[in-house]
Amino acid sequence: MSSSLTLRRVFLATALTGAVVLATGCSAGSATSSGGTAAATAAGASVTTTPAAATPAAATPTVANRAQAGSRGSNTQAQPAGTTPKRAAACPTRSLKARPGVSQGTAGSVYQVIDFTNIAQTTCTLYGYPGVSLAGGSPVHQIGPAATRNTTAPRALVTLAPGATANALLRITDAGNYPAAQCHPTTAQYLQVYPPGQTTPIYVAYTSTACAGTVGILSVSAVQPGSGSAS
Repeated sequence: MSSSLTLRRVFLATALTGAVVLATGCSAGSATSSGGTAAATAAGASVTTTPAAATPAAATPTVANRAQAGSRGSNTQAQPAGTTPKRAAACPTRSLKARPGVSQGTAGSVYQVIDFTNIAQTTCTLYGYPGVSLAGGSPVHQIGPAATRNTTAPRALVTLAPGATANALLRITDAGNYPAAQCHPTTAQYLQVYPPGQTTPIYVAYTSTACAGTVGILSVSAVQPGSGSAS
């Protein structure tokens, strides 16, 4: 009897110990699962399978975009500072009418103004010295050397609006001042006039005695604004 009671007590103690161990294991597993979920949540991991709603991109331009748009707008509207108006082109021969202006004779020379009038519909410019020589014959040809440059008056850019006039002063030395054998006097019927910078001449009716030899009897000033005078 004593021995049988002892065995039942041992069995009961063993059963209680197993129950305690089983209960402890279940509690530990639950705690571990809960702890894992908390740790995952703290680390930022998603604990749900439902996808988050998409957030639309902002429609308002950023500061950089507004600055870039403003820059494009200013480039198409603003004019550069300090812009210089474009200068009118040089007057071509076809845009000019040349004619004798006033003249004045002195001892041994004649001072003859040559007027240049802009007959075109657009503004143009003259700068520097015209090329001038006496001409005659048939066909018309140059007689004697071309005019040398008289640098007394400085060169200046002359702007000619349609209908405006500029002038150059031509000096013609009397051919009779030179020996005939050196001058070879010849009657000229024209002034052959090249506007400054041009290669096509204008022939202006003008009768004078030229030197067909190597003697130069002409000199011309730079073009100046207006009709000018011979004095």
